Amino acid sequence: MNIQAMKIEELARLVGGTLSGDPGLMVSGFAPLEAAGPGEISFLVNKAKIDALKTSRAAAFLVPMNIGDLPGVTVIRVRDPNLAGAIIHSAFLATPFRADGIHPRAHVGRDCRIDAEVSIAPLAVIGDRVGIGPRVRIEAGVVIGDDVEIGEETIIKANAVISSGSLVGSRVIIHPGAVVGSDGFGFATDERGCHVKRPQVGIVRIDDDVEIGANTCIDRAAYGVTRIKSGVKIDNLVQIGHNVVVGDNSILVAQAGIAGSTTLGRNVVLGGKVGVKGHIHLDDRVMVAGGSGVHDNQPAGAVIGGYPAIPIRKWTKSAALFVKLPEICAEIKELKKDLAQLLGRNKEDSEGGGR
Repeated sequence: MNIQAMKIEELARLVGGTLSGDPGLMVSGFAPLEAAGPGEISFLVNKAKIDALKTSRAAAFLVPMNIGDLPGVTVIRVRDPNLAGAIIHSAFLATPFRADGIHPRAHVGRDCRIDAEVSIAPLAVIGDRVGIGPRVRIEAGVVIGDDVEIGEETIIKANAVISSGSLVGSRVIIHPGAVVGSDGFGFATDERGCHVKRPQVGIVRIDDDVEIGANTCIDRAAYGVTRIKSGVKIDNLVQIGHNVVVGDNSILVAQAGIAGSTTLGRNVVLGGKVGVKGHIHLDDRVMVAGGSGVHDNQPAGAVIGGYPAIPIRKWTKSAALFVKLPEICAEIKELKKDLAQLLGRNKEDSEGGGR
């Protein structure tokens, strides 16, 4: 891994931070507080953990704006140390694109439009009439169907599949084993119970700056478009059904599944193993706790959890009660027994008084 040293004042400008300390200090790596060594920069997110900063061996630190003076320590004060750390770490690891061209053992179909500045590895298979923009990297074993369009600076990693007609934007990262444009799950059932496949004739459109995790599947539309909008980040092993629309900058965590024709607004977050019913809408900034099942429309900003998903506060209270159900049931049985005895005594007293 080739990491070049950078001046701390360059890093401060990069993240829009305020530098205190030696502006000429050279930094050549990024690491957490406990692991950082001399020559590396680290970060402190929580002011309450400042003692860990004082014992760290890092050369410099990213800290929140509310951290006071630290004599003898070089710091960059920023609004969000976690975000600034991601930007700096990426800067350290950035490497210029190397255009290796098309490997002789790659297959390229007819009438393709491939920029000269690309890197296409051995055993990649590219169909007919494919368009590939500049600085695209396609790794070994990738299969790209006919009539696919791929924007600039996109990376398609080993053994991913981009099926025919799919549109992939710029700066997209598609991880190994992902499948974009597989057939949607659509069948009609006859009177004997046999399933007849419905043709899936739409496409998938992936907008710019999207990342798609390993072994994730995005189905082509039955008609029209399945769309993943700009800035969406999708984890591994996610299933997205036909005609789904995922809004800008949404996050889908591992093993989430979205059924067909559901739409998500901007900045929606689905936790791990969330299931979303088809033909519903989750509006902007909806957040769904891991393991939940969403069965109806959700308004903007809703935070929900459980199965079926309900407002998160109700769900956490319900979950707390659920684990106490055996004790609650035992108490109810005892109360019923006590009540029966009490009613029995009252009846005896009433009958005795009547004689």
